[in-house]
Amino acid sequence: MTTQVAFLFPGQGSQAVGMGADVFEASAAARRVFEAVDEALGFSLSTLCFQGPEDTLRATINAQPAIVTVSLAFLAAFQEALSAHDSAWSSPLAPAYTAGHSVGEYTALVASGAMELKDAALLVRERGRLMEHEGTVCPSGMAAVIGMDAEVLQEVCQQASEQAQAELASAPGHPGLGKVVIANYNAPGQIVISGEKRALELASDLARTRGAKRVIPLSVSGAFHSPVMQPAADQMVQVLATANLHDATIPLISNITAAPLLHAESFRPELAQQVATSVQWVRSIEYLVAAGVTMFIEIGPGQALTGMIKRIARGTRTLNIGTVADLEKAVALVRELNIVL
Repeated sequence: MTTQVAFLFPGQGSQAVGMGADVFEASAAARRVFEAVDEALGFSLSTLCFQGPEDTLRATINAQPAIVTVSLAFLAAFQEALSAHDSAWSSPLAPAYTAGHSVGEYTALVASGAMELKDAALLVRERGRLMEHEGTVCPSGMAAVIGMDAEVLQEVCQQASEQAQAELASAPGHPGLGKVVIANYNAPGQIVISGEKRALELASDLARTRGAKRVIPLSVSGAFHSPVMQPAADQMVQVLATANLHDATIPLISNITAAPLLHAESFRPELAQQVATSVQWVRSIEYLVAAGVTMFIEIGPGQALTGMIKRIARGTRTLNIGTVADLEKAVALVRELNIVL
Protein backbone atom coordinates (compact mmCIF):
# COMPACT_ATOMS: atom_id res chain seq x y z
CA MET A 1 0.00 0.00 0.00
CA THR A 2 1.33 3.42 -0.96
CA THR A 3 1.80 5.87 1.90
CA GLN A 4 0.91 9.43 0.89
CA VAL A 5 2.56 11.95 3.18
CA ALA A 6 1.73 15.58 3.97
CA PHE A 7 4.18 17.90 5.72
CA LEU A 8 2.48 20.30 8.15
CA PHE A 9 4.06 23.38 9.74
CA PRO A 10 2.89 25.14 12.93
CA GLY A 11 1.96 28.76 13.48
CA GLN A 12 2.34 31.36 16.20
CA GLY A 13 1.86 30.13 19.75
CA SER A 14 4.17 27.14 19.31
CA GLN A 15 7.27 29.15 20.22
CA ALA A 16 9.25 28.34 23.38
CA VAL A 17 12.65 29.43 24.63
CA GLY A 18 15.18 26.71 23.82
CA MET A 19 13.46 25.56 20.64
CA GLY A 20 15.86 24.40 17.97
CA ALA A 21 18.94 24.39 20.20
CA ASP A 22 19.30 20.62 20.09
CA VAL A 23 18.99 20.36 16.31
CA PHE A 24 21.46 23.23 15.86
CA GLU A 25 24.03 21.14 17.71
CA ALA A 26 23.12 17.86 16.01
CA SER A 27 22.72 18.81 12.34
CA ALA A 28 24.93 20.74 9.93
CA ALA A 29 21.93 21.29 7.64
CA ALA A 30 19.94 22.82 10.50
CA ARG A 31 22.86 25.09 11.42
CA ARG A 32 22.94 26.38 7.85
CA VAL A 33 19.28 27.35 8.13
CA PHE A 34 19.83 29.31 11.35
CA GLU A 35 22.96 30.99 10.00
CA ALA A 36 21.24 32.02 6.76
CA VAL A 37 18.32 33.58 8.63
CA ASP A 38 20.59 35.39 11.10
CA GLU A 39 22.46 36.86 8.14
CA ALA A 40 19.27 37.86 6.30
CA LEU A 41 17.71 39.57 9.34
CA GLY A 42 20.91 41.22 10.54
CA PHE A 43 20.70 39.92 14.11
CA SER A 44 20.98 36.59 15.90
CA LEU A 45 17.46 35.20 15.79
CA SER A 46 19.01 31.83 16.66
CA THR A 47 20.25 33.16 20.01
CA LEU A 48 16.76 34.49 20.74
CA CYS A 49 15.28 31.05 19.96
CA PHE A 50 17.80 29.22 22.13
CA GLN A 51 18.16 31.63 25.08
CA GLY A 52 15.24 34.09 25.02
CA PRO A 53 14.26 36.19 26.86
CA GLU A 54 10.74 34.77 26.60
CA ASP A 55 8.96 38.14 26.37
CA THR A 56 11.12 39.15 23.42
CA LEU A 57 10.65 35.81 21.68
CA ARG A 58 6.87 35.97 22.20
CA ALA A 59 6.58 39.37 20.48
CA THR A 60 4.87 38.80 17.14
CA ILE A 61 7.65 40.46 15.14
CA ASN A 62 10.09 37.85 16.54
CA ALA A 63 7.88 34.83 17.15
CA GLN A 64 6.80 34.49 13.53
CA PRO A 65 10.26 34.35 11.89
CA ALA A 66 11.52 32.24 14.82
CA ILE A 67 8.86 29.55 14.31
CA VAL A 68 9.43 29.47 10.54
CA THR A 69 13.19 29.20 11.04
CA VAL A 70 13.04 26.41 13.61
CA SER A 71 10.55 24.49 11.47
CA LEU A 72 12.78 24.74 8.40
CA ALA A 73 15.82 23.76 10.45
CA PHE A 74 14.08 20.56 11.53
CA LEU A 75 12.96 19.93 7.95
CA ALA A 76 16.56 20.31 6.75
CA ALA A 77 17.81 18.00 9.49
CA PHE A 78 15.11 15.44 8.67
CA GLN A 79 16.01 15.36 5.00
CA GLU A 80 19.72 15.30 5.85
CA ALA A 81 19.23 12.32 8.12
CA LEU A 82 17.33 10.42 5.43
CA SER A 83 19.99 10.99 2.82
CA ALA A 84 23.74 11.58 2.77
CA HIS A 85 23.34 13.76 -0.31
CA ASP A 86 22.89 17.53 -0.41
CA SER A 87 19.26 17.31 -1.47
CA ALA A 88 16.57 19.77 -2.45
CA TRP A 89 13.83 20.52 0.09
CA SER A 90 11.45 18.02 -1.50
CA SER A 91 13.94 15.13 -1.45
CA PRO A 92 14.62 12.44 -0.36
CA LEU A 93 11.14 12.26 1.20
CA ALA A 94 8.82 14.06 -1.19
CA PRO A 95 5.45 14.78 0.41
CA ALA A 96 2.34 14.72 -1.72
CA TYR A 97 1.23 18.04 -0.17
CA THR A 98 2.34 20.71 2.27
CA ALA A 99 0.25 22.92 4.54
CA GLY A 100 1.00 25.47 7.23
CA HIS A 101 -1.17 26.94 9.97
CA SER A 102 -1.21 30.74 9.56
CA VAL A 103 2.45 31.88 9.44
CA GLY A 104 3.31 28.21 8.90
CA GLU A 105 2.12 28.71 5.35
CA TYR A 106 5.41 30.52 4.64
CA THR A 107 7.31 27.48 5.90
CA ALA A 108 5.20 25.30 3.65
CA LEU A 109 6.00 27.50 0.65
CA VAL A 110 9.73 27.07 1.24
CA ALA A 111 9.21 23.33 1.59
CA SER A 112 7.20 23.35 -1.65
CA GLY A 113 9.98 25.09 -3.55
CA ALA A 114 7.99 28.28 -4.08
CA MET A 115 10.04 30.59 -1.84
CA GLU A 116 13.67 30.91 -0.77
CA LEU A 117 14.59 30.66 2.90
CA LYS A 118 16.01 34.18 3.26
CA ASP A 119 13.06 35.73 1.43
CA ALA A 120 10.65 33.92 3.73
CA ALA A 121 12.49 35.18 6.83
CA LEU A 122 12.32 38.79 5.67
CA LEU A 123 8.66 38.57 4.61
CA VAL A 124 7.61 36.95 7.86
CA ARG A 125 9.49 39.51 9.92
CA GLU A 126 7.59 42.29 8.11
CA ARG A 127 4.31 40.38 8.44
CA GLY A 128 4.87 40.14 12.18
CA ARG A 129 5.69 43.85 12.43
CA LEU A 130 2.53 44.87 10.59
CA MET A 131 0.31 42.55 12.61
CA GLU A 132 1.81 43.68 15.91
CA HIS A 133 1.22 47.31 14.88
CA GLU A 134 -2.48 46.76 14.18
CA GLY A 135 -2.89 45.11 17.56
CA THR A 136 -1.52 48.30 19.11
CA VAL A 137 -3.66 50.65 16.99
CA CYS A 138 -6.85 48.68 17.69
CA PRO A 139 -6.70 46.94 21.11
CA SER A 140 -7.88 43.42 20.47
CA GLY A 141 -7.26 39.75 21.17
CA MET A 142 -8.19 36.14 20.63
CA ALA A 143 -9.81 33.36 22.64
CA ALA A 144 -10.12 29.60 22.19
CA VAL A 145 -13.68 28.32 22.50
CA ILE A 146 -13.93 24.67 23.53
CA GLY A 147 -17.00 22.51 23.06
CA MET A 148 -19.19 24.65 20.82
CA ASP A 149 -20.41 24.01 17.28
CA ALA A 150 -19.12 26.39 14.62
CA GLU A 151 -22.63 27.39 13.54
CA VAL A 152 -23.61 28.46 17.05
CA LEU A 153 -20.33 30.27 17.55
CA GLN A 154 -20.84 32.11 14.27
CA GLU A 155 -24.17 33.38 15.63
CA VAL A 156 -22.45 34.40 18.87
CA CYS A 157 -19.86 36.44 16.98
CA GLN A 158 -22.52 38.12 14.87
CA GLN A 159 -24.59 39.06 17.92
CA ALA A 160 -21.55 40.32 19.84
CA SER A 161 -20.38 42.39 16.87
CA GLU A 162 -23.81 44.00 16.49
CA GLN A 163 -23.92 44.89 20.19
CA ALA A 164 -20.34 46.21 20.24
CA GLN A 165 -20.91 48.37 17.17
CA ALA A 166 -24.15 49.73 18.66
CA GLU A 167 -22.18 50.83 21.72
CA LEU A 168 -19.74 52.89 19.67
CA ALA A 169 -20.30 56.60 20.24
CA SER A 170 -19.21 57.58 16.73
CA ALA A 171 -18.59 56.02 13.33
CA PRO A 172 -15.79 53.46 13.46
CA GLY A 173 -12.40 54.75 12.34
CA HIS A 174 -10.66 51.38 12.17
CA PRO A 175 -12.06 48.46 10.13
CA GLY A 176 -11.81 46.17 13.15
CA LEU A 177 -13.70 48.29 15.68
CA GLY A 178 -16.66 46.48 17.20
CA LYS A 179 -16.04 43.26 15.28
CA VAL A 180 -15.31 39.68 16.35
CA VAL A 181 -15.16 36.65 14.06
CA ILE A 182 -14.10 33.02 13.95
CA ALA A 183 -10.36 33.11 13.25
CA ASN A 184 -9.27 29.46 13.32
CA TYR A 185 -11.36 26.36 12.63
CA ASN A 186 -8.75 24.20 14.35
CA ALA A 187 -10.65 20.98 15.09
CA PRO A 188 -14.17 19.86 15.98
CA GLY A 189 -15.04 21.56 19.24
CA GLN A 190 -11.85 23.65 19.19
CA ILE A 191 -12.36 27.01 17.52
CA VAL A 192 -10.60 30.34 18.02
CA ILE A 193 -12.42 33.68 17.90
CA SER A 194 -10.69 36.99 17.29
CA GLY A 195 -11.66 40.63 17.44
CA GLU A 196 -11.62 44.08 18.94
CA LYS A 197 -11.45 44.07 22.72
CA ARG A 198 -15.08 44.94 23.56
CA ALA A 199 -16.54 42.69 20.86
CA LEU A 200 -14.32 39.82 22.00
CA GLU A 201 -15.42 40.27 25.63
CA LEU A 202 -19.08 40.20 24.60
CA ALA A 203 -18.58 37.13 22.42
CA SER A 204 -16.68 35.31 25.17
CA ASP A 205 -19.44 35.96 27.70
CA LEU A 206 -22.14 35.00 25.23
CA ALA A 207 -20.33 31.79 24.26
CA ARG A 208 -20.24 30.75 27.91
CA THR A 209 -23.95 31.53 28.23
CA ARG A 210 -24.72 29.51 25.09
CA GLY A 211 -22.98 26.42 26.44
CA ALA A 212 -19.28 26.53 25.59
CA LYS A 213 -17.33 24.23 27.89
CA ARG A 214 -14.46 26.70 28.17
CA VAL A 215 -13.40 30.07 26.76
CA ILE A 216 -9.65 30.59 27.09
CA PRO A 217 -8.07 34.00 26.36
CA LEU A 218 -4.90 33.62 24.29
CA SER A 219 -1.64 35.44 24.94
CA VAL A 220 -1.30 37.26 21.61
CA SER A 221 -0.62 40.86 20.60
CA GLY A 222 -3.76 41.36 18.55
CA ALA A 223 -6.78 39.92 16.77
CA PHE A 224 -5.12 37.83 14.08
CA HIS A 225 -7.26 36.53 11.20
CA SER A 226 -9.97 39.13 11.80
CA PRO A 227 -10.99 42.53 10.34
CA VAL A 228 -8.61 44.15 12.87
CA MET A 229 -5.79 42.91 10.63
CA GLN A 230 -7.23 44.24 7.34
CA PRO A 231 -4.83 47.23 7.21
CA ALA A 232 -1.93 44.80 7.69
CA ALA A 233 -3.33 42.63 4.90
CA ASP A 234 -3.56 45.67 2.62
CA GLN A 235 0.07 46.55 3.31
CA MET A 236 1.14 42.94 2.73
CA VAL A 237 -0.29 43.26 -0.80
CA GLN A 238 2.37 45.90 -1.48
CA VAL A 239 5.12 43.92 0.26
CA LEU A 240 4.31 40.75 -1.69
CA ALA A 241 3.98 42.53 -5.04
CA THR A 242 7.76 42.42 -5.49
CA ALA A 243 8.43 39.20 -3.55
CA ASN A 244 10.47 36.53 -5.32
CA LEU A 245 7.98 33.66 -5.70
CA HIS A 246 8.10 30.59 -7.93
CA ASP A 247 5.62 27.94 -8.98
CA ALA A 248 5.59 25.19 -6.38
CA THR A 249 6.87 21.69 -7.06
CA ILE A 250 4.54 20.34 -4.34
CA PRO A 251 0.93 21.55 -3.94
CA LEU A 252 0.27 23.75 -0.92
CA ILE A 253 -3.16 23.69 0.74
CA SER A 254 -4.58 27.20 1.16
CA ASN A 255 -5.52 28.44 4.63
CA ILE A 256 -8.32 30.45 3.04
CA THR A 257 -9.94 27.97 0.63
CA ALA A 258 -8.57 24.59 1.81
CA ALA A 259 -7.74 23.90 -1.85
CA PRO A 260 -4.32 23.24 -3.44
CA LEU A 261 -2.21 26.10 -4.82
CA LEU A 262 0.69 25.65 -7.24
CA HIS A 263 1.27 28.86 -9.18
CA ALA A 264 3.40 31.78 -8.00
CA GLU A 265 0.75 34.39 -8.72
CA SER A 266 -1.83 32.54 -6.60
CA PHE A 267 0.44 32.83 -3.55
CA ARG A 268 0.49 36.64 -3.44
CA PRO A 269 -3.22 37.19 -2.66
CA GLU A 270 -3.22 34.11 -0.43
CA LEU A 271 -0.38 35.36 1.78
CA ALA A 272 -1.75 38.89 1.96
CA GLN A 273 -5.37 38.13 2.75
CA GLN A 274 -4.79 35.17 5.10
CA VAL A 275 -3.65 37.71 7.72
CA ALA A 276 -7.25 38.93 8.04
CA THR A 277 -9.15 35.77 7.02
CA SER A 278 -10.16 32.63 8.91
CA VAL A 279 -7.79 29.65 8.86
CA GLN A 280 -9.76 26.72 7.46
CA TRP A 281 -7.69 24.01 9.10
CA VAL A 282 -10.43 21.41 9.51
CA ARG A 283 -11.38 21.67 5.84
CA SER A 284 -7.69 21.56 4.85
CA ILE A 285 -7.10 18.27 6.65
CA GLU A 286 -10.37 16.84 5.34
CA TYR A 287 -9.23 17.72 1.81
CA LEU A 288 -5.91 15.96 2.34
CA VAL A 289 -7.56 12.82 3.70
CA ALA A 290 -9.94 12.77 0.73
CA ALA A 291 -6.91 13.17 -1.57
CA GLY A 292 -5.39 10.00 -0.13
CA VAL A 293 -2.98 11.28 2.53
CA THR A 294 -2.49 8.62 5.19
CA MET A 295 0.47 10.09 7.12
CA PHE A 296 0.81 13.61 8.52
CA ILE A 297 4.23 14.81 9.67
CA GLU A 298 4.20 18.00 11.76
CA ILE A 299 7.61 19.65 11.51
CA GLY A 300 8.43 22.45 13.94
CA PRO A 301 8.08 23.41 17.60
CA GLY A 302 5.25 22.00 19.67
CA GLN A 303 2.61 19.38 18.89
CA ALA A 304 -0.50 21.50 18.38
CA LEU A 305 -1.19 20.38 14.82
CA THR A 306 -0.69 16.71 15.69
CA GLY A 307 -3.38 17.07 18.35
CA MET A 308 -5.74 18.68 15.85
CA ILE A 309 -5.18 15.92 13.29
CA LYS A 310 -6.10 13.27 15.84
CA ARG A 311 -9.46 15.01 16.34
CA ILE A 312 -10.13 15.68 12.64
CA ALA A 313 -8.84 12.54 10.93
CA ARG A 314 -8.94 9.59 13.27
CA GLY A 315 -7.18 6.56 11.87
CA THR A 316 -4.44 8.41 10.02
CA ARG A 317 -0.84 8.14 11.16
CA THR A 318 0.76 11.23 12.74
CA LEU A 319 4.35 12.13 13.53
CA ASN A 320 5.75 15.33 14.97
CA ILE A 321 9.35 16.50 14.70
CA GLY A 322 10.13 19.21 17.22
CA THR A 323 13.15 17.75 19.02
CA VAL A 324 16.15 15.67 17.99
CA ALA A 325 14.57 12.70 19.78
CA ASP A 326 11.43 13.15 17.66
CA LEU A 327 13.63 13.41 14.57
CA GLU A 328 15.37 10.12 15.29
CA LYS A 329 12.05 8.32 15.81
CA ALA A 330 10.62 9.77 12.59
CA VAL A 331 13.65 8.78 10.53
CA ALA A 332 13.49 5.23 11.89
CA LEU A 333 9.78 4.93 11.11
CA VAL A 334 10.08 6.36 7.59
CA ARG A 335 12.86 3.91 6.82
CA GLU A 336 10.90 1.04 8.36
CA LEU A 337 7.87 1.86 6.21
CA ASN A 338 10.10 2.26 3.15
CA ILE A 339 8.43 5.48 2.02
CA VAL A 340 11.59 7.35 1.05
CA LEU A 341 11.18 8.28 -2.61
